[in-house]
Amino acid sequence: MKDGVIAVVAGKEIKQEEFDLFVENLPQDKKAYLQYPGFRERLLDQYLALYTFSVDAVEQGLDKTEEFARILENTRRDILAQLAMREAVKNVKVTEEEAKEYYEANPNKFKKEETVQAKHILVEDEDKCTDILNSIVSGEISFEEAAKQHSTCPSGQQGGDLGEFGHGQMVKEFDEAAFAAEPGKVVGPVKTQFGYHLIRVEKKNEAEVQPFEAVKATIVNTLFQKKQNDAYEAKEKELKEKYVEM
Repeated sequence: MKDGVIAVVAGKEIKQEEFDLFVENLPQDKKAYLQYPGFRERLLDQYLALYTFSVDAVEQGLDKTEEFARILENTRRDILAQLAMREAVKNVKVTEEEAKEYYEANPNKFKKEETVQAKHILVEDEDKCTDILNSIVSGEISFEEAAKQHSTCPSGQQGGDLGEFGHGQMVKEFDEAAFAAEPGKVVGPVKTQFGYHLIRVEKKNEAEVQPFEAVKATIVNTLFQKKQNDAYEAKEKELKEKYVEM
């Protein structure tokens, strides 16, 4: 068989590049299976089956039916419409100046809310929670070691570390205590639906507007989508006025 030809179906050479394009156009969820042995071979079987069934359809005269003509015309219409839509928006661009102007005009959209970084210890009993607090305050045990020994929260194995979180990410009582706490000071017991907590805020991060470079890509994408929609709607209106009679 010639180089680059993977099969011959009813005299037609099927080239490797054609099959590669078929694979490239697979949905993303299907592409994930390409890592599994044998999946590409099954795809090739499916690809060749398309050709064999199409040959069979011609031999049956199905390409001469009204149904085929109707489907072909609908497909032709859809493809041409997609090409025209692509043509209508092909010149859409977003400059850095436009992105900066949008950023400066909408600072609240890029505001990073106040957050805290905190650790906690969770136990079921208030008295036990108080005893642990006293042991930490007296220096008998570190907060992290107490979390590992006593906390019923999975974070206990990381010394109680909860990472960074903002308002509303924790239950109300915990949220209020954490954001009111002084960094480095252990507060509690704080009662929530889960039990009793000791909380130590490691750091408070004040609300701030994110720098332009951090949100530039998001802004460009937002403006690009809007410009594309505007261009599409303008072209749609123009064509409707030109061709549609109602």
